[in-house]
Amino acid sequence: MNYSPSAAIRSVTLALIAAAPLAASARAEPQAGDIPAHWSTPATAKDYERREVMIPMRDGVKLHTVIVIPKGAQGLPMLLERTPYDATAVIRTPSPHLRDAVWAGNRAFVDDGYILVSQDVRGKYGSEGVYVMTRPPIGPLNDTRTDDTTDAWDTIEWLTHNVKESNGRVGMIGSSYDGWTVAMALLHPHPALRVAAPESPMVDGWMGDDWFHYGAFRQVNLDYFTEQTGQKGKGEGVPRPGYDDYQTFLDAGSAGAYAQANGIDQLAWWQRLSAHPAYDAFWQAQALDRLIASAHPTSVPTMWLQGLWDQEDMYGAIHCWEALRAKGATANAHLVMGPWYHSQVGGTAETLGKLHWKGDTADDFRRQVQVPFFDTWLKDRRPATPTPKVLIYNPAENHWDHFDDWPVVGETALTPYYLQAAFGLAASPAPPGSDDYVSDPAKPVPFEPLPVRMDDHAT
Repeated sequence: MNYSPSAAIRSVTLALIAAAPLAASARAEPQAGDIPAHWSTPATAKDYERREVMIPMRDGVKLHTVIVIPKGAQGLPMLLERTPYDATAVIRTPSPHLRDAVWAGNRAFVDDGYILVSQDVRGKYGSEGVYVMTRPPIGPLNDTRTDDTTDAWDTIEWLTHNVKESNGRVGMIGSSYDGWTVAMALLHPHPALRVAAPESPMVDGWMGDDWFHYGAFRQVNLDYFTEQTGQKGKGEGVPRPGYDDYQTFLDAGSAGAYAQANGIDQLAWWQRLSAHPAYDAFWQAQALDRLIASAHPTSVPTMWLQGLWDQEDMYGAIHCWEALRAKGATANAHLVMGPWYHSQVGGTAETLGKLHWKGDTADDFRRQVQVPFFDTWLKDRRPATPTPKVLIYNPAENHWDHFDDWPVVGETALTPYYLQAAFGLAASPAPPGSDDYVSDPAKPVPFEPLPVRMDDHAT
């Protein structure tokens, strides 16, 4: 093969000359940017209608409410949830299909034919008015003419007159704070409120729900205080100086010192809470288990729900049941305790850590028990199997147990076990004596692997 340097030079020169117009063209292209002034996806027909309304309360304040109605709906009941966590979240994703757009907890109701109603509580997100954390009932701690009982009443009154696709019947549901709003509605229920399900409701903030657990303050709530009361929407959490929250709180010395160092002491809710470290009249006056038992709420069939592993609100549902039972007022009450952590009843529940259940215990419960229970009172549709009075999951045998009452009396022989020396248990009492151990905050009892991050939902 012959090689000619002059021919190679001519070829390169021609290539450069040919490329020059292309380079000039690229440089001359207008730089309009890649973000258009207007853009939208093609319109997609949805199988539901979403309405946003402002519902007036008796004092003139209007509450932001999202109503989700299946297309072609006629004579459907309404499922109401009142929340401080943004009512627009009732639609989880922009799917054209309602069952795919909502959270798992609402899917069984959507499949069964329900109108969903989600409302921002007074003073949060899109609602007018002043927000007060778990606003106390009208009385010594609330000198206004409104509370979450009156707001629920006024909301239901408006819904029954303005949602023409409904049958005029309402059920209420909600977990945690939203469960508290259900319990508040039961203190003086609207006649159209036909059924309710408070799930892990906040009932007594000192005894065992959220803020304190039998007087022991839960520092994890400090972030919640700033997120919930720092602004009308969702506020910011507190920046951490270190990655391990246990060490952070230990180094702070006390909850009060931590609050002061991070500006939490500026928040009105913290000021009220820290002014009442003991179980005084402040807490007793808003203990809903006491109020529920004396408010004659038995006109509303109610399913009190609790997770057996609820790490936040383990107190409320069980103690409301026990308060009603002590008054002989459980005729329309039911108690459910499932194998769930806090609010897991509204999600999926096939496992709990290393424990594996038979299927999705939360979804199975919703479809086989909860929705039929609501249908009984909202659709006049009696379930094939009557709703159990008490339904408790048996983790050891991996199945649900049904009871006519709780605590069990005379149905099953219970075997008592007694504490023994060296931290043992036995079926017979031990002789008098005592054991002791050292409680060292620097070496805590293992709870989860370090580092502990309270805002890490994976843990």
